[in-house]
Amino acid sequence: MTSMVNSTTSPVQDPQQEDLYGYVPTRYVCFTFVALFGVSTAIHLAEAIYWRMSWLLATACFAGVSEVIGWSARLWSSYSPFAQDPYIMQLCVTIIAPSPLVAALFILFGRISERLGAQYGRLSPMWYSVIFLTCDIISLVTQGVGGGIAGSSIGNISEVNLGGNIMLAGIIFQLTSITIFVILMIEYFVRYFVDKPLRQSQKGIASEEAFASTRGVLTKKLQLLTVSLLAMTLFLVIRSVYRMIELIDGFEGEIIQTEIWFNIFDGAMVVCAIYTLSVLHPGWLLEDMSAYRGTPSAVPLQDISPNDSPRASFLSLNPKAKGVEQEQ
Repeated sequence: MTSMVNSTTSPVQDPQQEDLYGYVPTRYVCFTFVALFGVSTAIHLAEAIYWRMSWLLATACFAGVSEVIGWSARLWSSYSPFAQDPYIMQLCVTIIAPSPLVAALFILFGRISERLGAQYGRLSPMWYSVIFLTCDIISLVTQGVGGGIAGSSIGNISEVNLGGNIMLAGIIFQLTSITIFVILMIEYFVRYFVDKPLRQSQKGIASEEAFASTRGVLTKKLQLLTVSLLAMTLFLVIRSVYRMIELIDGFEGEIIQTEIWFNIFDGAMVVCAIYTLSVLHPGWLLEDMSAYRGTPSAVPLQDISPNDSPRASFLSLNPKAKGVEQEQ
């Protein structure tokens, strides 16, 4: 028990030195997270290249690299617990590292809504990405600025508190945007399952555009991708709530000075989110649907025609196909 307490408690120090963490980061924990994030980043890089999904480079891969840097700084602190440079580095990087992963949520939901039917959402798939990615960038910049001010002002309580408050504002803004996103996402899926679209196609019923806007089928792969989306959202919301409470409690508070809470509610939650995305990856779960993009005849329909003929249902929506039918 004594050795466990000592592993998370600062050793005897010179009066000139500042106790930055309130504990000494546990070395094997830091090694573990560096390894986990390093492996996940390599996996995401390979998957992004293989599936040609460049947006994952700027989201999952960037988040993974940032986490490796942040946890490497904490590992550095386990050797030099009173050094300011690694403390400032981990403070700034770990606060913003998951933000690109949050951005992946918004893009992923846009891809899903494209396939199930944009008419069930308040926004178009493109605007989900545009609006919420903008919010995520604002949050990332705000948290980064706050972390920089707090980290570079060690010893100046008023400046440290200012930086902490800016970081808190960024976290609250991010959590608010995620909450709004979750509400819109829940509404979308409810409307999809009860088949109550918010709008109908403005095109004629015999147009290919009308056909493309029909209710898509929630295939097994899309079900798995939806589970991935919901699980990632849960993990990242838990992490954001923890960070918000941590910053409200302050840099001198018990929460920020308790290592185990940071390891569980920050590190472990981000690990769960990033590995969920790598296992239930949009590359293979969207593969079949992406092959159908731009090919109306391959878009699955929920409803069939009165004579129970899917082919007839398609013909009623595609005048070109009907002409072929008549010629035959």
